[in-house]
Amino acid sequence: MPSDLAADLAADLERRILDAIRRGASMEDIADLRPSRAGGPEEAIRALKDGNARFFSGHASRPEADANQRRAQIMGQTPFAAVLACSDSRVPVEIVFDQGLGDLFVVRVAGNVVGESGLGTLEYATRHLDVHLIVVMGHEGCGAVSSALLPDEILAEEPEHLRRLIARIQPSVRDLPPIRDKKARLREAVLNNVRYQVAYLREQSVIRDAEARGQLRVIGAFYEIGSGAVDFLTEEEDLRP
Repeated sequence: MPSDLAADLAADLERRILDAIRRGASMEDIADLRPSRAGGPEEAIRALKDGNARFFSGHASRPEADANQRRAQIMGQTPFAAVLACSDSRVPVEIVFDQGLGDLFVVRVAGNVVGESGLGTLEYATRHLDVHLIVVMGHEGCGAVSSALLPDEILAEEPEHLRRLIARIQPSVRDLPPIRDKKARLREAVLNNVRYQVAYLREQSVIRDAEARGQLRVIGAFYEIGSGAVDFLTEEEDLRP
């Protein structure tokens, strides 16, 4: 979307919100003025790709919401995508995709693994928020995935719940082909963990049914901390563990 068109749309939304406030509109009425920014899975993917391009090229729009725009979101939310990302402090999801308040529904856990609470959260986004996209995003230099590559005797020294989390990653890295370059090996491990988590999500009935009826797609992504660029895994061949 050209920047001038985006500015015109934002100005029009601001005008309509102000008009609604002057008329004494309810919070529900104001919330209804803010539509989802993507009408389907392909538009959602394009919005994230475009936003990341702005971010890594140094042209991020930093879409901050003013007081009236925040007020429009009090009674409801219309995120167009859900993102399962790592808790790593170097991976701020909304900033990486140059998205604003209310655009993304984000779940963050070390190693971007699917646990019971994360799955329930994504099922909520699918069933009640009608998101058009679920993205499982790994990243360069992931410590949780790196830990999953360690020998069992070293992992035995970690706390119980951390060991359980790492155990959810280990199946994805157990049969990696020999790769001498450590950085390349970790990248492949992170990517395969993403593929495993995507495959697991796609097997869950709520998400599987939503994919089948065309409501959403489940894809993978890899964030390069150094460049700021996100590589998207969208094709079946790319997503196969």
